[in-house]
Amino acid sequence: MCGIVGYTGSRQAVPILLQGLTTLEYRGYDSAGVTLQTENGIRTIKTKGRIQALRDKIEAQGEIHSTCGIGHTRWATHGAPSDRNSHPHESMDGTIALVHNGIIENYLELRSMLTAEGVVFKSDTDSEVVAHLFARNYKGDGVAAMMDTCRQIRGSYALAVICRDHPDEMICTRHDNPLIVGLGEGSNMIASDIPAIMSITRRFIVVGDGEIVRVRPQGVEVFAKDGSPVEKEVQTVNWDIESAQKGGYDHFMIKEIMEQPKAVRDTISSRITDDLMPDLLEEGVGTELFRQIRNIHIVACGSAYYAGLAGKVAFERLARIPVLASVASEFRYSDPIIDSSDLCIVISQSGETADTLAALREAKARGATTVAVVNVLASSAAREADHVIYTWAGPEIAVATTKAYSAQLSVMYLLALTAARARGTLDDASIREYCRALRELPDQIGQVLACGDEMKALAQLYHGRNDAFFIGRGIDYMAAQEGSLKLKEIAYVHSEAYAGGELKHGPISLIEEGTPVVALACDAQLYEKQISNIQSVKARGAQVILITNGDFPIDEKICDHVVRIPRCPYFMAASLSILPIQFFAYYVGVFRGCDIDKPRNLAKSVTVE
Repeated sequence: MCGIVGYTGSRQAVPILLQGLTTLEYRGYDSAGVTLQTENGIRTIKTKGRIQALRDKIEAQGEIHSTCGIGHTRWATHGAPSDRNSHPHESMDGTIALVHNGIIENYLELRSMLTAEGVVFKSDTDSEVVAHLFARNYKGDGVAAMMDTCRQIRGSYALAVICRDHPDEMICTRHDNPLIVGLGEGSNMIASDIPAIMSITRRFIVVGDGEIVRVRPQGVEVFAKDGSPVEKEVQTVNWDIESAQKGGYDHFMIKEIMEQPKAVRDTISSRITDDLMPDLLEEGVGTELFRQIRNIHIVACGSAYYAGLAGKVAFERLARIPVLASVASEFRYSDPIIDSSDLCIVISQSGETADTLAALREAKARGATTVAVVNVLASSAAREADHVIYTWAGPEIAVATTKAYSAQLSVMYLLALTAARARGTLDDASIREYCRALRELPDQIGQVLACGDEMKALAQLYHGRNDAFFIGRGIDYMAAQEGSLKLKEIAYVHSEAYAGGELKHGPISLIEEGTPVVALACDAQLYEKQISNIQSVKARGAQVILITNGDFPIDEKICDHVVRIPRCPYFMAASLSILPIQFFAYYVGVFRGCDIDKPRNLAKSVTVE
């Protein structure tokens, strides 16, 4: 959530900043703004609403010559979305401007101190406090002022500052919020994420926690908290900007749905050996890791948590290791029973999710071995975990995850098979059969994507309904929860997911004539039980969409629509059954006129608790 971009160089800053902010729209925001270094001092233009509103406001003011500036997209926390609460924020004398991602926890204390000193605040935000505090500490050296400021604030932040008397310089730092520096030729950028810098460069460095960076056209200097210089590894983006563009699709979400065969293939292809064995040794996750552990904790948020639930099924059924899957925001505060005999797997697309990072740190502090499953290179989770497994899904721009989720599932299967081999709960022949099936999974995903038109027709039929239910058992229940989330976040439809056997314990009272129910039945062991649950909702007037694989006998009277997916090992079914639901949620959202790629109130990377 929120996005920072900054530029200094020889080119005009306005189009570069606006393009950078546009690439960060997926992070979620409700206002946008820029501050520019001009020959008449710094100039701030900001507005509530989308980047187009900012673009219009800038164009209305005529041509602005500037080769250095900072920009921001804000997702409201402290203070309602408004022009006055938008970033950037300026010091009282207008000589300093600042953008901030995150939350300043002691802002009330600092605000009181500054108010007593005569500072007049123009917004309701916690961020403006930092602008005035920086101005208070500034004595001509931006790095020194930032060091002093960081010693006074508590919370999570990525900060970028420009000062009038250094017209080609940006000062930035971070703590628990992502920030990178793009390294160009005679120009440099700062940004919250890689797509924002790719208009000038593919080369970048990751700003470490507590590091302070001075960015000028001619070079970049990095300092530790104590002011000592830091040498940084320069990294290179290994995908092109076209990967972060729509490529002719109406929305990023539908493009990313269609990219799932490639995302899963790229994630697994190098991790299955020629003799069909899982191979995560390059990531340091071999059989030795699983031989002595007592329990596995899987910790994540949102869709990543549901991928973790599917992983729990695979680990427990294949490797017979107890698994506790926890919502990251609860894990940290639950006084978890975890120690050096346990393994903690954290899952995050961005690798910057605040609650997941906090859980990772808690697990490490208690002695557990940690594995991060992330999609973003050099993200905080990737750097801090003992081992990192990258999902090579490529950039995912739509707020609602699709291909990153599918890639996460495939990593869960690889980990579970590695654990089963370590524990001797499966013989080599069985593991090879499962690895063969996993290799076939991308092609099967491609087959299921052919159901797009069918699901579009069902979405047309049901898009006017305001309530829906998803039911499943076993692995199908895990997939049902992710399916229900998709319908909520994309189409704003009230949706609930229940284990089929729980219907009779209360939820069935909500079923009435015409209620849409999406029923998943892909596990042969539980198929007949699930059919009984389907009959229960059908008897009460539900309209049932059945998603099933295999050659199970189907009584057409118990369902209104049947969507068939290929047969696969039961624990991999979540990878196929979710695809029709992704289509369904997408098209229901389209027919309801929703903002598909940027759903209201949501952000791609949730960097505050």
